[in-house]
Amino acid sequence: MIGVGKAKQYANVLDKPLSRGRQEVSLSAFAFLFSEMVQYNQTQVDNIAELERRLEDAGYAVGARVLELLCHREKGNKREIRLLHILGFIHTTVWKVLFGKGADSLEKGTEHEDEYMISEKELLVNRFVKLHIVLQVTSMP
Repeated sequence: MIGVGKAKQYANVLDKPLSRGRQEVSLSAFAFLFSEMVQYNQTQVDNIAELERRLEDAGYAVGARVLELLCHREKGNKREIRLLHILGFIHTTVWKVLFGKGADSLEKGTEHEDEYMISEKELLVNRFVKLHIVLQVTSMP
């Protein structure tokens, strides 16, 4: 056939790229979606604890899917069983896919033997939470 290019074939849907071209989401689109999620959930609950639970559930569901996809793509069928290697994978690879760069640090907790913390100095989500709070305070009469 003339004029028909070869399309790249993928053996599995999990092997397909998440998007075509740039694999980034517009910061303004992310901010809008994040804001709408918070506002919608605020209207559905009666207290802060319920709001936190609903947002955590939504984040957990998205995070589990992203982690599963990245593990399949990056590690193939290799199953990691060592905790520090799993945390290192999240600290570098997963964090970079989600936030555009690796996390600032991975630290062992002091209170419990199996406690670790991934730290980020300027987490993308917090940028919009602060902005929202500032707007709330300045708009008060």
